[in-house]
Amino acid sequence: MSDWSAGPPPKGRRPQSGGAYDYYGSGRERSAAPRPPGPPPRRGPAGPPRDELPPRPPQRKKKRWGRRVGVTLLVLVLLLAGLVFYFDSTLQRVEALDYPGRASQDTPGTNWLLVGSDSREGLDDAQREQLGTGEAAGQRTDSMMLIHVPDSGGQVSMISLPRDSYVPIPGHGRDKLNAAFSYGGAPLLTQTIEEVSGVHIDHYAEIGFGGFADLVDAVGGVDVCLDQPIDDPKAHINLPAGCQELDGPNALGFVRSRYALADGDLGRAANQRKVMGALVDKATGPATLFNPFRLVPLASGASKTFTVNTGDHLWHLASLGLAMGDLSGPNGVTTSVPFGRFGQDSNGQSVIIWDKERAAAMFDALAKDQPIPPDILDK
Repeated sequence: MSDWSAGPPPKGRRPQSGGAYDYYGSGRERSAAPRPPGPPPRRGPAGPPRDELPPRPPQRKKKRWGRRVGVTLLVLVLLLAGLVFYFDSTLQRVEALDYPGRASQDTPGTNWLLVGSDSREGLDDAQREQLGTGEAAGQRTDSMMLIHVPDSGGQVSMISLPRDSYVPIPGHGRDKLNAAFSYGGAPLLTQTIEEVSGVHIDHYAEIGFGGFADLVDAVGGVDVCLDQPIDDPKAHINLPAGCQELDGPNALGFVRSRYALADGDLGRAANQRKVMGALVDKATGPATLFNPFRLVPLASGASKTFTVNTGDHLWHLASLGLAMGDLSGPNGVTTSVPFGRFGQDSNGQSVIIWDKERAAAMFDALAKDQPIPPDILDK
């Protein structure tokens, strides 16, 4: 017996039908059968030619989000800068702070003279009718405010200078404060206020009737609360008592009205501060700053309607607006020059006489960049 019979049949042998093994013929034929394809033989380091390699699956390009975001931000910054410089170029300018003999001595802090004029320039007949401005010629000041912004934080102050204030005007004797603007425009008005107050004015901004109404409409109106109703046909308004939103024309009529007020020009100055504070709150609030449909019309309207000093720019106006946003906070002060009494000028017209001592103390505090004494504000 063969040794193979003691173990399993050799690899590749298969039993035949009779139980015997076929050691040679059929087994050799089967061994010659083709083997299933295996992996290709390994090649040397050089590998096969490139055209014999199987095609690689297409790879997705990595999205460079960082670069895209950076490019987008750069475009937005350039666009914003372009708009700022364009709007700045449309500002009207005047030599408001340059008059003969002006003292060069500056005072600490930043002081703005903010003027609301009754100019009808640029208004057509329909707009004059809507705003109730009338047909008066020339240009006068309906409101004057001195804004003091301290150098290192602290008390931001908005001081009304009533138009009927009886003050000395260089070269014209004593007269109403708004007469200085009629006599010599912005330079003489600036000189008059600097000499009577001792406060150095750093910036000047003036806005007319139509421009003020446009700014109010650009921020979506202003909210005010009235203790009593106001019906003033000369100012073109009829407002009920209570809290309400005023559009541009109504807000303009509200700050112009004085004949329907018991305290006349003093009451009008108080209303002007009230509306100005509401306008600044709206202009510096998130609903405006983060809404291009309000921010762009606001910047465009400001650039077309404000008249500033030759050295002032749109970014100066923006910094003023942001600083005035603190007026409604605990450090903000809105008041008027201390009132002494009513009097009459040489023509028999009613004028406002300041309280000299308290007015001097107020202006001295502003000139020294110090808070206004509380006893002056309480009276």
